[in-house]
Amino acid sequence: MTARRCAAQWLGRVPYAEGLELQQRLVRALSEGAGSEQLLLLEHPHVITLGRNAKPGHVLAGEALRQARGVALYPTGRGGDVTYHGPGQLVGYPILDLAPDRCDVRRYVRDLEEVLIRTAADFGVSACREEGLTGVWVGGQKLAAIGVRIARWITSHGFAFNVSTDLSYFNLIVPCGIADHGVTSLEKLTGQTVDTRAVAESAARHMGDVLGREMSGIEASAPREAVA
Repeated sequence: MTARRCAAQWLGRVPYAEGLELQQRLVRALSEGAGSEQLLLLEHPHVITLGRNAKPGHVLAGEALRQARGVALYPTGRGGDVTYHGPGQLVGYPILDLAPDRCDVRRYVRDLEEVLIRTAADFGVSACREEGLTGVWVGGQKLAAIGVRIARWITSHGFAFNVSTDLSYFNLIVPCGIADHGVTSLEKLTGQTVDTRAVAESAARHMGDVLGREMSGIEASAPREAVA
């Protein structure tokens, strides 16, 4: 069977609300048969996001502290708890139609983990899964978080992979509601400077391999052009 095509795009730094609205438009177009599968790769300015299962107590920073540190707060439609996005963190939003052959939520989450494990390996880091938890881990510390939304088997939201992230911002939350595990980044693990776009290109390649998609190259374009 011929692999489906998926266009990967590097969008640079995109405000969270704009990225959310873009995803919604792409999902709507794909569900109506007027769009195509895409992988959006980007960074966000400092923001704390609340998944459907977020508990209020998992946001540790009050409004005054968030404002002082320039951190926005947004509810989302994804699964999961509380997470943080910011500069130096690769965010991936796959907009895919899992029907008819991949209609399995657990499999899709495991596929995303596999993509990120392979991506970490490209930069000399041996990452793994943790029993009973989602995401990608190194030595009990989370390197990448996963939180997805699937409606009529069309995916949105996705993953957040710490490349050169300022990890101190995770002190403002209980990351993913898990209090007894820390967070880490590629730069912390390797001791080297890592380019976020290079990580994006690696993730796009592995997305094609794991999900069985024919990926186009990452295209530098403004978010509003992504539906063209």
